[in-house]
Amino acid sequence: MSRTSLIAQGALLGALATLAGCGGSKGDTMLMRESFDSDDTYSRNVAATSAQACEAARRVLLSQGYAVTRADATGVEGSKNFQLKDAEQSEQLNLRISCASQDGGKAQVFVSALQDRYALKKSSTSASVGVGMLGSLSLPVGSSGDSLVRVSSTTVQDAAFYKRFFERLTSYLPKVTQAVSATAAPVPAAMAPRPPAAPAAATAPAVPPAQPSAANASVGSAAATPAEVAQPPVAPLPVEAQDPPSAPAKAPPHEPSTQP
Repeated sequence: MSRTSLIAQGALLGALATLAGCGGSKGDTMLMRESFDSDDTYSRNVAATSAQACEAARRVLLSQGYAVTRADATGVEGSKNFQLKDAEQSEQLNLRISCASQDGGKAQVFVSALQDRYALKKSSTSASVGVGMLGSLSLPVGSSGDSLVRVSSTTVQDAAFYKRFFERLTSYLPKVTQAVSATAAPVPAAMAPRPPAAPAAATAPAVPPAQPSAANASVGSAAATPAEVAQPPVAPLPVEAQDPPSAPAKAPPHEPSTQP
């Protein structure tokens, strides 16, 4: 094989290697770096309930100057702003903590931090001015508006950062465990289950009383009149013995008169 062909083959292999390297750099994205290892960088198991672990996490954020935007028995969220050396750039760190219950009254705490960077963007305003026959001219005006624009957003992957967080969390757990268990309030009455109400008895519709007729009215009035009290029979008084009535006197017979 001639020297020229060897040089040509070497150049070809070098070109192929270069192309392969370029293709590999394009394919080397963050998705390929995600291995989902079983390390505990973002999680810890704690000997406390879910509510107690989240309360401890809330106190950790408050102790470091974070503004807590959400706090309950399952999760805590907070943010903190930082000013960079460049006056036109700032960063915001957002922490999200989730508390999951486990067997035996324990919990597993997950935490992730999102780092957002903002830059100050200036924009000038302009106004259009009409000049006779020349039409309108756009002239810049001296005022300008400033606004913050997010230029990057990255999840914090520093294991030392999360280690410091969990160490601080562990230091709060003893006091929080006593406080939360001692101040556990009963379920509010509004949330407590209530027995179903007994169904209301069906009531018949009210029917207006019928007007009594004249005959019924008379009978009703007679019935309303109190009955006369029956008097006991009275024995008749004894009749005194009387003499029988005397017979009428007989008139003397009338004799005819004689004429002389």
